[in-house]
Amino acid sequence: MSLGQRVSSDHQLARLLQIGVVLEEVVESRAAHHLESLPEGERAALDDEVRALLAEAAEESAEHRERLEALIDDLEAETVPYEEINALVTARYGPPEDTDGVLYDQLCNEETAYKFYDDLIEAIEASDTEFAVDRERVLETLREIREEEKEGAEEVTELMERLA
Repeated sequence: MSLGQRVSSDHQLARLLQIGVVLEEVVESRAAHHLESLPEGERAALDDEVRALLAEAAEESAEHRERLEALIDDLEAETVPYEEINALVTARYGPPEDTDGVLYDQLCNEETAYKFYDDLIEAIEASDTEFAVDRERVLETLREIREEEKEGAEEVTELMERLA
């Protein structure tokens, strides 16, 4: 389904929210793994700001995931457990080569999430469908998450510029 379309059913809304959960799980897992998987020399040289940024990103993604899961529960749907996504991320992505790679990856994650939520909000706003969950609650939740993703991308960009 293209997000250029309207969201026209509870099932479709639940599936899109589930995609958001998976996206947040991937971001959370990758941010956590970046610290663990950097080569020893890079890990020791890692700036405290980068450590704090990654820890905050993992925590924020976990909180976003929980908020999305609450909406999905109200739609009586299920989500993929974090442990399953974490195992897939571990198997799929190798360790970053250096701090620049970590920050670039984090920036891509933040921008991808921002764009997803922006498109999802637009698709819900274009719809006349009455959902089993309060439409304004869904939109308010998504707008707040989108804003936090935007702020995250800005923080990563500023940090990259300072470290350059």
